[in-house]
Amino acid sequence: AFIEADRWKQYLEGMATTLYVTVIAILIGIVLGVIVASIRTAHDQQRRKKNIVLGFLNAICKIYVTVIRGTPMMVQLMILGFVVFKSSRNFTMVGALGLGLNSGAYVAEIIRGGLMSLDQGQSEAGRSLGLGYMDTMRFIVVPQAFKAVLPALGNEFVTVIKESSIVSIIGIADLMYRTNGVMAITYIQLEPLAIAAIIYFAMTFTTSRLIAFAERRMSNASK
Repeated sequence: AFIEADRWKQYLEGMATTLYVTVIAILIGIVLGVIVASIRTAHDQQRRKKNIVLGFLNAICKIYVTVIRGTPMMVQLMILGFVVFKSSRNFTMVGALGLGLNSGAYVAEIIRGGLMSLDQGQSEAGRSLGLGYMDTMRFIVVPQAFKAVLPALGNEFVTVIKESSIVSIIGIADLMYRTNGVMAITYIQLEPLAIAAIIYFAMTFTTSRLIAFAERRMSNASK
């Protein structure tokens, strides 16, 4: 299941594809999450006159988060792969997009929770110093919120790695796709699945350690 016929190469190729899809998905999720969280936070923190445009964008963001979090990722991937992009042959990017759209909804709620947990006096202090909204968010609010939500973001990144195992349903040659190929050739199940599980564990464990290291560095820097 691993050594004979150089089948270990199939696992490595599948792992490389899994990491590639995961990295792209995480980047998409972070960008989407920051945008959605910023819009929803700005809308919720309005005090007097309500901005109509911001209200419209907030409604779209709420629908996006609600729909994505309320439906299975497998269904989302199948809709993208077999309906929206049915004529595309770039399955890898379709899978990464599907994972990224799903992750973005969860990242948005994580970041929004961090932004809303901060005292509004932080934003007011930035405004009193002459900073605009974007500069206040960039230099004062976001750095503090990022430190608070880093553990939750780390858990989300680990989740993306594990949930990437279902992208094989739309034809992506990831780790599980390669594992299924080995099982079909060798007619054995336990060993290939055990090997895949070990590889997934190695990826998630490494990611968890990197996140923990980043948390320690940020904690020490604030002392």
